[in-house]
Amino acid sequence: MLLYDDVVTEYRDFATYAGGDSPCFEEWALGVAGDAEVLARLSTLPPIKRQPNLVFAAARWHGAPAPAPYDALRAVLLDQEPAVRATVMERATQTNEVGRLATLVPVLGLVEGPLALVEVGASAGLCLFPDRYDYAWAPLGGLRGSGGPVLGARASGSLPVPGAHPTVAWRGGVDLNPLEVEDADAMAWLTNLVWPEQDERRERLRAAVDVARREPPVIREGDLLDHVEGLVDEAARHGTPVVLHSAVIAYLEEPDRERFHDLMTGLVAAGRCRWISNEGSRVLPRVTGGLEVPSGRFVTALDGTPVAFSHGHGHAIDWL
Repeated sequence: MLLYDDVVTEYRDFATYAGGDSPCFEEWALGVAGDAEVLARLSTLPPIKRQPNLVFAAARWHGAPAPAPYDALRAVLLDQEPAVRATVMERATQTNEVGRLATLVPVLGLVEGPLALVEVGASAGLCLFPDRYDYAWAPLGGLRGSGGPVLGARASGSLPVPGAHPTVAWRGGVDLNPLEVEDADAMAWLTNLVWPEQDERRERLRAAVDVARREPPVIREGDLLDHVEGLVDEAARHGTPVVLHSAVIAYLEEPDRERFHDLMTGLVAAGRCRWISNEGSRVLPRVTGGLEVPSGRFVTALDGTPVAFSHGHGHAIDWL
């Protein structure tokens, strides 16, 4: 998805991204893109706060029914503008979609363990428990034995189906606004971020919160660019440090994306960690390179080299 772009372009881009996954959000995004009054009000927000996921979630937080026609969203955006604006400014999109583990675990399987995981943009840290889930990569295989919920992704190509769960010796992360899994309000906001028609994702989120509550991860508060190196050093005392992120770097402005890329390639080149990135095709252009990325797919990469195209919420993985 585009961020820090023209509002109309951003919402049209989001409509394409949501197509097939949420007819409601697709209609809402196209509605906003063609609504001069709503666009004028959104244009007064800071660029990072105009993003559709956040605006739609704030409107739903204040009573916009979903799924519902665009007029239902419009009414809340206009009639409750002060309340919606306050929520937009206070909150963030921290979806923390644990389903993405179905696309990350095959990559983790390529790294020698035990693993010490460092998640940047960790939110509540729900994706720090890849060893607590089972997996189904239809039609290529699966992984059972954890006793946890099953995460599934349609798979194609020569996917390296892991023969065992990753051994995780340490888990940590950083986020500008870490969410505590014991905080009912924070977990209600996470639930509110799940797209309207996706009841399965809501159930998966509840299960993921239950998993994390058994061993709440420690997430540092702060800028990822300030904390990654320190976390890598801490992780190295426990196992192979693996820095991972999914749908996070898009929230950095372009100069900081370049700084992050340089930081990670430097750490990898020095042998200090491995790096698993899972981002939209335009987010880390030096990782994507000249690849033709299918619409709606993320580029999943190991140490800066693409290995797969993945669905943004983990529904599919196409191994390269």
